[in-house]
Amino acid sequence: MFDNLLPRIISGDFKALARAISLIENDAPGYFDWLKTLPPSDVKIIGITGPPGSGKSTLVDGMINGFISMQKKVGVICIDPSSPFHRGAILGDRIRMNEWYTHPDIFIRSLSSKGSLGGLNPRTLAIADVMKAAGFDIIIIETVGVGQNEVEIASLADTTVVVLVPESGDSMQTLKSGLLEVADIFVVNKCDRPGADIFIKNLLSTMGRGFKEKKNIVPVIKTNALLREGIPELLREIQKQMQAGILHPAHIQLMAQRAWYEIQQYRMQGITQEMLANEIEKLPPENFNLYIFLEKYIHQSGE
Repeated sequence: MFDNLLPRIISGDFKALARAISLIENDAPGYFDWLKTLPPSDVKIIGITGPPGSGKSTLVDGMINGFISMQKKVGVICIDPSSPFHRGAILGDRIRMNEWYTHPDIFIRSLSSKGSLGGLNPRTLAIADVMKAAGFDIIIIETVGVGQNEVEIASLADTTVVVLVPESGDSMQTLKSGLLEVADIFVVNKCDRPGADIFIKNLLSTMGRGFKEKKNIVPVIKTNALLREGIPELLREIQKQMQAGILHPAHIQLMAQRAWYEIQQYRMQGITQEMLANEIEKLPPENFNLYIFLEKYIHQSGE
C-alpha cells in the first residue's frame, strides 16, 4: 500500500504525497511503521490559529503570495470543522485559496477536524511529518476557529501566529485566554475597523502584566489580509524568529501533551463513535448504564 511512495514524495510528486496523506488520515494498515521510515527534516512549520471569523484563511492566502515572491516552495494544511454527526466538513479553505491550485510550488490539503477539540485533525502531526519529506521550504498549518484552551497547534509549530480582530475582547478576557499564552506572534487583522488601536494597546498592556516571566513581549502586527497589508512585516517577523531559533517556553510540555494524545489515539484504534452509537442503539434505554457499557472498552484499551 505504501510501496514506493516515499521516493516519489521526496522527488516532489504531489500525487504520491496526496495518496500518502489519504492513507494516513484513514488509518491504513501499516501507516505507523511506514512513518518510522521518514527521513529527519528541519523544515519549519508555521501555525495559524485564532477565533472564528478572524480572517485566518485570507491571511494564509496572503502569506502564500509573499513566500512565492521569495521563490519558496510552500505546503499548506487547512483544518476545517466537521459535523458532529457524520464527521464530514465543507472544505471552504480550498475555495478561498483557489488561486494556487495549479501552482507547481504550492500544495494545499484540506482536512476535517473529525471532532477533535484542539483545532487539528487527529493525524495532523503525522501528515506534517510526511509533508516535511516533500521538499517544502515552509509548511503552514491553519487550525479551525478555536476558543480559549485549544492550543494543540503550538505543540508542533515552530512559530505560532495567533490571529485576532479588534472585536476579540477586552484585556481581561485576553489575560484569561489560554490560546494567547502560546502565541509567538500576534496578528490583529482587519485593523481598519474601529477600536483596533485601543485593542492593541490593551493587548500590550495585558502582556506587560500577565506575561512577566517572558523576556520579550510578543510582537503585535497589524494587518488587513484582504488588501494584503501588513503581510511583509509578518513574514519578516516569522523569518527573524526562525533564524534565531526561538522556542516557546511551553513547547516541551505541549509536545508531551501531543505525544499523550497520539498514544491515546493508538489505544483507541478500532473504536469509532459510529460503532458505539450502533451498539448503544441496540440496548434497552430503560436499563442502560453507561459505565457497564464502557467497562469492556476500558479493559480492552488498557491491555
